[in-house]
Order: sequence, then C-alpha cells, then structure tokens
Amino acid sequence: MIRFYVEQDPAYPIPVTYLPLMKKVIRTCVEEQYPNHRFEVELTLCGDEEIHGINKEFRGIDRPTDVLSFPMMEFSMPQVYVSLGNIVLSVETARRQAEEYGHSLKRELCFLCAHSALHLLGYDHETEDEREEMEAKQREILDALGIKR
Repeated sequence: MIRFYVEQDPAYPIPVTYLPLMKKVIRTCVEEQYPNHRFEVELTLCGDEEIHGINKEFRGIDRPTDVLSFPMMEFSMPQVYVSLGNIVLSVETARRQAEEYGHSLKRELCFLCAHSALHLLGYDHETEDEREEMEAKQREILDALGIKR
C-alpha cells in the first residue's frame, strides 16, 4: 500500500486524468516487488527552474533534468508507513521530451514515474547490464498498464 503526497506547481499544469495514472505506475513498480509494505512517496511536479536548483544542490549538475529520485532508506518489512523517497519531476522538460520522442505527455510522465520509482527501489543504470535490466522493467510495467509509445 502506498500513500502519495503530491505537490504541483500551478504554473505547470497537467491534465487531471494523468495524475491517477502516474500514481498507478509508481504503485505498480513498488507493489510488484514489495506487495506487503506500506510506503509513502512524495511526488513533486515542477518546472525547469526548480529542478535545476535541486539538481545543482544535490548532484552538483548545473542544468535542469527531467526527473530526480531521492530514496529515503534501506527497508525491511515495515508495519507502519515509511517514506520510500521523493520524486521531483519537471513537467516542462517532460513536455519537451514527449514532443522530441514523438509520444504523448501522458506516456512521458508515466515513463518518468516508472523510471524514478525503480530508482527508489534501488535500480540504477550506471552499467550496460543495469541499464538493460532497468529498461526492461520499465517496458514491462508500462506495457502491463497499456501505456504505449
């Protein structure tokens, strides 16, 4: 079970139907691996300026990015809700990427949610093997939910 805390910058609105689907993507990623855990996830939807500042402060990278994940803990089997982590997503960059990749904003936001949720679960893409494993898991989740390119 997952509780969501969503902070959305009103300057970067998304269609009202997208947020429930984005939550479903995150929930699917997490519950597939930890079906009996109770987690909280903070999801922040912002613009490039805010994510740029966060990227610079926490990663030392002086540019905006599409999504950042901040895992909160190593976990076992909590009986109470514990924070799995924070996801900060630039709607502004997602819009540009959706256009660049030739798919919908809905698909791009859901992809970024899957990507980020997997990071919260410990997945990474620093090596070719890790990248392939993470990409396969992202495709599996999105395909299962009918979210296509």
